[in-house]
Amino acid sequence: MKNLLQISCIAWALWACNPALAQKLEPAQSEISFVFRQMGVPVEGRFSRFGGQFTFDPKKPEAGKVVLNIDAASARFGSPDTDSEAAKSDWFSIAKFPQATLESTSISSAGPGKFELAGKLNIKGTARDVRVPVTLARAGAVHIATGTLTVKRLDFRIGEGEWSDTSMVANEVQVKFKLALSGIAAP
Repeated sequence: MKNLLQISCIAWALWACNPALAQKLEPAQSEISFVFRQMGVPVEGRFSRFGGQFTFDPKKPEAGKVVLNIDAASARFGSPDTDSEAAKSDWFSIAKFPQATLESTSISSAGPGKFELAGKLNIKGTARDVRVPVTLARAGAVHIATGTLTVKRLDFRIGEGEWSDTSMVANEVQVKFKLALSGIAAP
């Protein structure tokens, strides 16, 4: 029992002294949205459920690690018919692939308050290398990480069959994120 107590005290001390370990996503202040074109008309949507693990120190970005998990079933397009269509196998295939994941392989500084995250984006069982520019700014008690990533949906088999026609639904999807994180040490 004494050893367990000592280990707990040491773990707590390490956690308290290393703010990079204490980071938490604040969902109420965060959002992930996307825009694509259907027959030339912009269609907007968002994911309402996402989470992950964030270990990041702006002074040592190379030591950071990000794993962002997105609940694919939470995609909302503003139309119940479109929402239910997106869950089908031609699109997100929710029953088989309930989650999309972005996992960093490296993070580097790109100037004051700017970083580049390199990593693997895994959607519908297909992983692709991506590079994501991220801006980090303090906003009250949290830091806000923002950025935009353009994804080619057909690279991830999103919109198969008759939906693979890019004259109907454009191949490029612009994904925007705003992630509020507590526990990041001030740069």
